[in-house]
Amino acid sequence: MSKDELQASGGSDRRGFMRGVLAMITGTLALLGPLVGGLAVVLEPLRQKKHGQAGGFIKVGQLASLPNNGLPKKYDILADRQDAWNRYPNVPVGSIYLRRTEDDQITAFNIICPHAGCFVQVDQQQKQYNCPCHNSQFKLDGSKSNADNPSPRGMDPLDVEIRNGDEIWVHYQSFKTGVADRIPNS
Repeated sequence: MSKDELQASGGSDRRGFMRGVLAMITGTLALLGPLVGGLAVVLEPLRQKKHGQAGGFIKVGQLASLPNNGLPKKYDILADRQDAWNRYPNVPVGSIYLRRTEDDQITAFNIICPHAGCFVQVDQQQKQYNCPCHNSQFKLDGSKSNADNPSPRGMDPLDVEIRNGDEIWVHYQSFKTGVADRIPNS
C-alpha cells in the first residue's frame, strides 16, 4: 500500500468516527429536552406544598342555620385535598362547633380535645363540652370547667368571619394535643 492510500483510508476512518460522535451528541441533546420536561411534569407534585389544614378560610354554612339559643352546633369542614398526584374535591377534613353568643357574635372551636385528641361532645343539659376519653370538661366559651380537668389548655378557638351578610367562614386549623401551648399542626 502506498503512503497516499494509507492516508486516505485513515482519513475516512477518522471522519467516520467524528460523524459517529457528532451523531451521538446530537441524539443525546435531542432526547435531553423531552426527558427533562417529562421529569419536571412527573416530579412537580412532589415539589408543590401539600394542602395544609391551616389553609385559608373555608365556608361552613349560613348564619340562619346557627341556633340563637347559645348552644353549639357541630359542622363538618369540607375542603379540597391533594396528595402527590391526585386531587380530591370537597372531602371532610375535620369538624368544628359554632355558637352564637348573647352579644350575637359567632365563636368556633375545633372539635378535637386538646388533651388526647378525642372528639369533644356537647352536653345540652349541663351546657358545656365534654370529652368522653378522660372526662375533660369545658365551658361554652372553651375554657376549662374545673381544676381537675386533665386537658393542658382550653378548647382551640378558630377565627370566624361573616361574609356576604349571612355566610359563615372559618379559618380551620388543627393543633398539637397534650401540650399547654396552642401549636398548629403542620
